[in-house]
This record gives sequence, C-alpha cells and structure tokens, in this order.
Amino acid sequence: MKFAKLVDKAWEDKTAAEILAAPPSALEGLTPKHDEQLAALGIKTIQDLAGWKYAKRAAALAALADTDK
Repeated sequence: MKFAKLVDKAWEDKTAAEILAAPPSALEGLTPKHDEQLAALGIKTIQDLAGWKYAKRAAALAALADTDK
C-alpha cells in the first residue's frame, strides 16, 4: 500500500508496521513539537495515537454524526 498522502516524504517507502512504530510526526502535518505534546499524554508512536481511547471516541462520534445527515 502507498502511504504518500498520509505520511511525510521520509516515511513514504516504509511498511505499515514501520509507520505504526514511528513517532506521530511521521504523519503529514505533524512536527516534533507535536511529538513532545503527545508524549505528555503517553502517546509516543502512531500506533499509540491510533489506539488512544479519546481518538477512538472522537472517530466514533464523527462517524455517527455522518449518519445524521
């Protein structure tokens, strides 16, 4: 799978497993400053961010909101 639209250029040729183990700043639009802020919440990898209960809740709410349209 190609991840070019999701991650910074340096991570485009990496595997999904490598990207999930990467710091959040590997995602397009996030910076090392975001890594610091997220680390304060216990989020050190993209996998951590994906599994963060508040991110899951926000995604669920957004999906539900889409069904109300």
